[in-house]
Amino acid sequence: MSSKTLFDKVWDLHTVGTLPSGQTQLLIGLHLIHEVTSPQAFAMLRERGLKVLFPERTVATVDHIVPTENQARPFADDLAEEMMQALEHNTKNFGIRFYNVGSGNQGIVHVIAPEQGLTQPGMTVACGDSHTSTHGAFGAIAFGIGTSQVRDVLASQTLALSKLKVRKIEVNGELPPGIYAKDVILHIIRKLGVNGGVGYAYEYAGSTFTAMNMEERMTVCNMSIEGGARCGYINPDQVTFDYLKGKDFAPKGKDWEKAVAWWQSICSDEDAVYDDVVTFDAAEIEPTVTWGITPGQGIGISETVPTPESLADSEKAIASEAYQYMQLTPGKSIKGTKIDVCFIGSCTNGRISDLREAAKFAKGHHVAAGVKAFVVPGSERVKQQAEAEGLDQIFTEAGFEWREPGCSMCLAMNPDKLQGDQISASSSNRNFKGRQGSATGRTLLMSPAMVVAAAVTGEVTDVRKLEQVS
Repeated sequence: MSSKTLFDKVWDLHTVGTLPSGQTQLLIGLHLIHEVTSPQAFAMLRERGLKVLFPERTVATVDHIVPTENQARPFADDLAEEMMQALEHNTKNFGIRFYNVGSGNQGIVHVIAPEQGLTQPGMTVACGDSHTSTHGAFGAIAFGIGTSQVRDVLASQTLALSKLKVRKIEVNGELPPGIYAKDVILHIIRKLGVNGGVGYAYEYAGSTFTAMNMEERMTVCNMSIEGGARCGYINPDQVTFDYLKGKDFAPKGKDWEKAVAWWQSICSDEDAVYDDVVTFDAAEIEPTVTWGITPGQGIGISETVPTPESLADSEKAIASEAYQYMQLTPGKSIKGTKIDVCFIGSCTNGRISDLREAAKFAKGHHVAAGVKAFVVPGSERVKQQAEAEGLDQIFTEAGFEWREPGCSMCLAMNPDKLQGDQISASSSNRNFKGRQGSATGRTLLMSPAMVVAAAVTGEVTDVRKLEQVS
């Protein structure tokens, strides 16, 4: 009788062998690449006279450096244009599928793979991007990797990795209106810490995750890396299968039934053994906002910025740095914090359901004077669907700018940047110093709905207090 987790099963099925270092040589089923971490990897292949071993298992798109306003070529940024040309050249030379701007399929790498059915349960997925953990929402084991590892996957379709421990994180209970998947994962990271997951894969379980749709599950898994975990996943179920059915790359006909049966078989066994188990009550979670310079420095909307004496000794140094950088006063409510820029998008919260929920709160309201607010769809398909539903009109009538797909201000490797010490309400995944393009710019992470509330009031506001217009 098996007593294995999904992680154990997928790892064992993809093990090629054990290396002299003791690491596992792991087969990678799906390799995703973009313009930032791939140029050097391709250069390394050429230096060694190597080919891409299985080009059909690699898919490329462009996302980080793409402008979201003017996408005319050549790009105004010379480096961005150079990276774009390199990706176009490399994918053509090595026979790799490439979703370029205007293809109808371009977008953030962690948005396009799921929406096309490229990501499936039981897979191993790798990408030169830390938020590859997103794909674990499907019951895949997905790793963010560095440039030299991108080279290794291109050349051998394998990675050298040490096996992780598995922590089961259970959250049970129904999320009330105004509480979202983003709040759940920010709450988890707050409680376990940004280093709490080091050496672990996180398995998310419990009734709260079971009730989530696939896009909400992707939000949770996306930010596993922010809690220190190498990957995070949710066991596939009927929600997963319903999402995948009919997608471009999903199995068809008789192959579909076989696939579902196999996907069910790789779920964690009922008596699976975990290295650690942590439980949370959904009723304890409220709209959550980060106040500091790590995703773990978060508080509920009703709470105040923590005081030094309320923190553990291990947290005091980073808190002191955060107080100074963020210009926030310990003991003061996070509500009412003035906001300069509001950003809805990213691989965390740039999908169609995110935009629909944000539009519910934007309708009938208007962005406050002095606030710059914009919405960036996660992909060309998301943009097309949102426009078909009239979401773009709701946003523009409310004073938001409606943009082209890309990573945008999540990491500001493009024209979308904070200026000076502007403070941003952001639906993205990182609030590090300088993350959004200014060395002194400040970022408050929150759900898309909370970003809308901040945009229309000009300050951090509890979205549950914002009147919805039917």
